[in-house]
Amino acid sequence: MRRAHPPAARGPGVSAPRVVLATRNAGKIAELRRILADASVPVEIVGLEEFPEIGDVAETGLTFAENALLKAHAVARQSGLPAIADDSGLCVDALNGMPGIFSARWSGRHGDDPANLALLLAQVSDVPEGHRGAHFACAAALALPSGHERVTEGALHGVIIDAPRGTNGFGYDPIFIPEGEDRTTAELSASEKDAISHRGRAFRALVPILTEEIA
Repeated sequence: MRRAHPPAARGPGVSAPRVVLATRNAGKIAELRRILADASVPVEIVGLEEFPEIGDVAETGLTFAENALLKAHAVARQSGLPAIADDSGLCVDALNGMPGIFSARWSGRHGDDPANLALLLAQVSDVPEGHRGAHFACAAALALPSGHERVTEGALHGVIIDAPRGTNGFGYDPIFIPEGEDRTTAELSASEKDAISHRGRAFRALVPILTEEIA
């Protein structure tokens, strides 16, 4: 499946290959487009809004990589195009790496950010400051309609604080301070967060793979 030589340059009028990012989140689509544009990768990224017939994929894997691969393979199969998917979450040292893959539904209901955040803060309320290490983790998967797959990973390490700060982020961003920062990820600008985020790192690691496999 891998090319022995770099792909030939595309001539005028030759359209870039299309790749589906398995999300309807416009911000995530824009982020990957920016990363590929900065790296001059001639790939057209489209989201699931162009494929209304493709439904949600159950995330039944036990790791971020397994969940990302489940989504990427399902979308590649149904769209007939190469597909990229990611899965991410917060891993807290004092909770043995949880909530991890359950981050989005930690409080019992998927996507209830305020409830998830409140439950996590309650669970670490007695953990002393020096033991509040945590990291955001992300796995990004590329799947081809043939079944071929590649996976990259990214992480952002930091600490959990005891009360939310900032309004720019979502999820657990208001209680997470990255290493080397005194602001939470919810206090960073979008561009500052893009530059260091776990998802951005996983997506950027896909750049040479996309060049090799598709572009």
